[in-house]
Amino acid sequence: MNTPVTTSLAQTPLPVSAAKPLLQARAARRLPQERRWSTPVIVLAQCALLIGGVLAWELSARQGWIDSFFWSQPSKIQEVLMVFFTQGDAWIDISFTFRATLAGFIIGTTLGTLIGLSFWWSGNYAAIVQPFIVCFESIPKLALAPLIILVFGIGLPSKIAIGVALTVVVSALTTFAGVKSVDRDLERLMYALGASRWQVFCKLVVPSVLPWGISVLRVNIGLALTGSIVGEFISSQHGLGRAILYAGQTYEIALVWVAVLVLSTLSILMYVAVAHIERVLMKHVKR
Repeated sequence: MNTPVTTSLAQTPLPVSAAKPLLQARAARRLPQERRWSTPVIVLAQCALLIGGVLAWELSARQGWIDSFFWSQPSKIQEVLMVFFTQGDAWIDISFTFRATLAGFIIGTTLGTLIGLSFWWSGNYAAIVQPFIVCFESIPKLALAPLIILVFGIGLPSKIAIGVALTVVVSALTTFAGVKSVDRDLERLMYALGASRWQVFCKLVVPSVLPWGISVLRVNIGLALTGSIVGEFISSQHGLGRAILYAGQTYEIALVWVAVLVLSTLSILMYVAVAHIERVLMKHVKR
């Protein structure tokens, strides 16, 4: 029922449909407005927070407020960092972890996407295979790491295999969700116009599902890196995970922090690169 509403600006009654935008505008003006800082100011605040934390850490270690044996200190970490890159196997370890992560990410994402797309071809096939994929997803992949190491050895293939195991199911289930969201009316229309099953798959299903596969890239790069590090923890001759494990066993806490710092930098760079690729691919898909 369109009941008249009287506003304070005018005493003439207004219908609800006309008064609603006016009331919404008044409510928006009453809401507290937060003044957003510019990007340079935010970056400056982040740098100040980071520098302040490092200085507090160094001061606490020198004054004895924290045990420097267990926590180390930034000055010691800096010294070990220089030795790590000038005299250690820094570049070999970084290259090993990077190659294992990248290969696991590409293989797992591609294989999972193909598995998800294959479910479109047969509902019976999807009904049979899907429970096995869900069951594999529920298994902690890290528990399978020792078995994978035994099968593939302590070299690069085992680290790639663990990364694939962590990423393939995520891509498969995400792509399958995209397959189920394909417009069935448009699919029937294409069949009615004489399109073959392969044409429907290439012209409709793949373009519709592609955004779903792209959306999982950022998640998969983190999972692939996790798989590589776990494999290096269990058994490896190279890698940042091996460096962290060795430093922890020998109580070289500064070296642990150095390896963690390098690993964090590597993960950020890969995440940024994948995020950029995702944005580029999404732009092409929307076209």
